Amino acid sequence: MKLMMTNLLSAAAISFALAVPAQAKTKIVVTYPYIASLVGEIAKDRADVSTLAKGDEDPHFVVPRPSFIGKLRQADLLIINGASLEIGFVPPLIRQANNPKIMPGGEGFVDLSQSVNLIEKPDKVSRSEGDIHPEGNPHFILDWHNVPAVARVIADALGRADRGGAGAYQKNLDAFLARWKTQSAAWDKKAEPLRGKAIFQYHRLFNYFALRTGMKIVGELEPKPGIPPTSRHLEELLVANAASTVYMIITDPYHEQKSPEGVAKKMSIPWVVLPQDVAAVPAARDMFSLYDTLLARVLP
Repeated sequence: MKLMMTNLLSAAAISFALAVPAQAKTKIVVTYPYIASLVGEIAKDRADVSTLAKGDEDPHFVVPRPSFIGKLRQADLLIINGASLEIGFVPPLIRQANNPKIMPGGEGFVDLSQSVNLIEKPDKVSRSEGDIHPEGNPHFILDWHNVPAVARVIADALGRADRGGAGAYQKNLDAFLARWKTQSAAWDKKAEPLRGKAIFQYHRLFNYFALRTGMKIVGELEPKPGIPPTSRHLEELLVANAASTVYMIITDPYHEQKSPEGVAKKMSIPWVVLPQDVAAVPAARDMFSLYDTLLARVLP
């Protein structure tokens, strides 16, 4: 009889455990893979993360998909890069999702650009100047010293959306920042040989990276941001810069390769494809390997 009662109680306990729903994960939508990587470091398994853009696509022109609306409709948080980088695809998605939590100004809307000092803020904005961002250059994540501030904003947002997990998020953030501090010092040291080296870039994409490493951008293959290279402009670059003074040409995975390849050949200098985001190239698997890859590809 005693054994039967024990078995009954065990069965009841199992049934009760199965009936209790698991802790619901915080639903987060992010615009770019680097944000997803940071959320993963801080949230671990407490969040369900959906990423809108792919790492190797142009971050300015992400193609909206119907599935994005459904994800946004259920989201507790929407975390964007900001500084108008997503201006072409996020606003209409937000309107169609009609989720008050993630509307601009709402507690669930997080603009990471608000946490860093943006460079290259234009005095005036005109379409004649190309694809200019009014708030400044939006590619701030390519300076590894900007990451801690961004990570703290993400941790705070997670804590607001899931107050029960606030302690866990803070603990994970502290562990991440400790690792990041050590790695940042190593990257700073590794970048020293790059100081003063002159480079061309395709688009105004790696300005923060150049500023951090001390490289000097002396020309861009685009005559103006977002305007494809012209033969005349490329020839002007060649005339204005002696081959012996330019270290290399840097570009990204999503722009055409004919122009940098042609200029590099004429100047007898190397050109390299750099990741502008996590997953832009296979080697950039997460935030740590992103900067490892950036430096490995430009170092002598």
